[in-house]
Parts: sequence; C-alpha cells; structure tokens
Amino acid sequence: MAPFAIDIYLPAFTGMAADLATSASAVQLTLTTCLIGLATGQLVIGPLSDRFGRRGPLLVATVVAALAGLACALAPNVWVLIAARFVQGFAGSAGLVIARAVVADRTGGTAAARIFSLLGSIGGVAPVVAPLVGGLLVPLGWRSAFWVLTGISVAMLLGALLAVPESLPPERRHTGGMAATGRTIRRLFTDRGYVGYSLALALGFAGMMGYISASPFVLQNVLGLSTTAYTIAFAVNSFGMIVAGLISSRLVGRLRAETLLTAGQCVVCGLSVVLLAMLILRLPAAAVLPVLFVAVACTTFIMGNGTALAIGRVPWAAGTAAAGLGALQFASGAVVSPLVGIAGEDTGLPMGVTLVLTSLLGLAARLLGRGLPPADREEISEEVVEKVSRGS
Repeated sequence: MAPFAIDIYLPAFTGMAADLATSASAVQLTLTTCLIGLATGQLVIGPLSDRFGRRGPLLVATVVAALAGLACALAPNVWVLIAARFVQGFAGSAGLVIARAVVADRTGGTAAARIFSLLGSIGGVAPVVAPLVGGLLVPLGWRSAFWVLTGISVAMLLGALLAVPESLPPERRHTGGMAATGRTIRRLFTDRGYVGYSLALALGFAGMMGYISASPFVLQNVLGLSTTAYTIAFAVNSFGMIVAGLISSRLVGRLRAETLLTAGQCVVCGLSVVLLAMLILRLPAAAVLPVLFVAVACTTFIMGNGTALAIGRVPWAAGTAAAGLGALQFASGAVVSPLVGIAGEDTGLPMGVTLVLTSLLGLAARLLGRGLPPADREEISEEVVEKVSRGS
C-alpha cells in the first residue's frame, strides 16, 4: 500500500491547498508525516513480528491503516489530515517489512531472489498506476483518493485473513525485543562501508522524494501542465524508473555494483545542475521534462545498487540492515519533502536546489567507503550484491 499512499493523491495537491485553506508547505507536510510513519513503523513492527509472529502484527496494522485512511477521508482540516497520515504510514509499513520477513521465513537462495525481484517489480508499477488513478479521481475531489486507500486496506485485510498463514513458528521467535535490535543497529552503523552506502541510498531517495513532493506545483504551476498532462508526465517518469531498474539488473552481472552506483550518482548530479539552470532561466516544459525524465530514471541505479552494496557489507545482519535502510530512506524523504514548498507554489527553484544538494551530498557520503582495509572489502558478498540488485 505504501507506494499508493505516497503517490495517489499527488495530482490533487493544488486542490487540497485551496479546499483546506492552507499553504503548499502544509499540504506537503501530509506527505512528510506519512514518510515519518513509514520509517518509524518498520523499526517497530519488524521486531514485533520477530517476537509475536508475522500474521498477528500484520492483521492489527492493516486494520489500523484502514481506520487511518477513513480519518484522512473525513479530515476537517489539514492538521487532522497530517496526524492521520502519520498513523496511515506507520501502520502501512507493516506490509513492507513483514512481506520481506515472510519470504525469508518460507524460502531462500535463488527462490528468495526471484520473489524479491517480483516484489521490486510490483513496487515499480505502483508509482505508475497510483498517479494515473489519482488523476482520474481529481474531479471527485481529493478525499476520494483516501476512500480508495481505505478500500485497498480493507482488501489487504481480507487477503491477509484468507491467504497469509503464520510463517514464523513459536520456536523460532525472538525475545530480545527492541533492545536487541538497537544493539544490532549500533553495530551496523560502526561499519563505514555500510554507513557510506546507506547514506548514498538515502540521499538519492531524498532527492526523489523532493521531486515527488514538488512535482504537482512545479509541473502544473511553473511549467503550465494541466492536471491530466501532469499525471501523464509523472507516469512516464515512473515508467522510466522501471526501465532503468531492469537495465541496472542486467548490467550488474557485467559491471560491479559499485561502478553502477557511482555512474548513477554522477548522472543524477550533472542533470540536477542542468535542471536547476533551466528552472532559473524559466525554460519551457518541452526543454525541462526530458532532463527531468533521465535524472529521475537514473535514481534507480542509486537505489538498487546502494541497497545491494550496503547489505553486502553486513551479511551477518541482512534483515536488520534492510530494515535500517528502509527507515533511513523514508526519514530522509520526510526531512526533504516540506523544504521544496517553502518558497511557495509558483517557483521550481527549491526542487532544483534540493536535487543538486542531495546528489552532491550522496557523492560525498559514498567516499566514506573509500580507503577501507582489504579485509573489510572482502566481506562484501558478491552473491548478496547481485541478488539484492536484481530484487530492488
């Protein structure tokens, strides 16, 4: 549900600001709180599922997500909506973290890599479908998007009740709770390679979230696209990410994941500088959109290969490493999302500056992995790198 919760109401951002009599920054804060919920929820629900099993926490969280969607649809003002979005993100994160855990419980090796690839493909399709659905819902009002999200949560609840058995038997459940998880996370963040790759990934994701949060205003108010044209442009950019992800997964067997990560960062950084110059010069949409398309598509090289390299640094804690990555991703996106709206609805400069800064900082973070002792580098599992790259 997470990609739908993020993307489905983007075409209605401008209408939401007018209907709720609030600012663009306040509307973007509804996205920020959802991302914060997605970040913190993974860190809480993941360990709970290790302790109490997968099915129970999944069912409870899905019920809470449905109730939060209902609260969003009925929100009388933007502040109630902001609070409900946090709860919706927190509860919705259960689908992300428990889905991976169930796969790990049920299978491993090549079969697990194949399933994670399928999950990655689904995650890539959702950003294409969600804004298209959201664009069709705009004439019905922005609240209709949250009624749809509520319906999706109810459908997920029925699916979990009927088709998701418990995958973690009592004898395999952990009792360490959050304290044990905290100790493991501290160990992860003492590994310079893991930290460097994780920050590179998180900053790449932050740049993408800056684009997602600002795109309704930049593409419609600044570049002059209609709601329908914006929806199509957003979907085309999302499709570009899917294609770039497939290309990256094919190249990872021929080129090192580290090379692909660096190449993606350099392309995104260079095109972000070009994009900022275009926005300053107020060039037309016909010039800006192709550059934006390539820059957005190439973030996939950062995300897939950054994930693979970070987890490959710490194969002894791959599950916790993945949860930490997910939390860091959404937390960084939550920080960036409101910043792109601070200058108002009629300028694209904050988005351009955000893309440039996150890409430059991502390249700097990548340097943390340089100069590591050879023994540390040898700990990177090439098999893990390839499997995660293909599944991202």
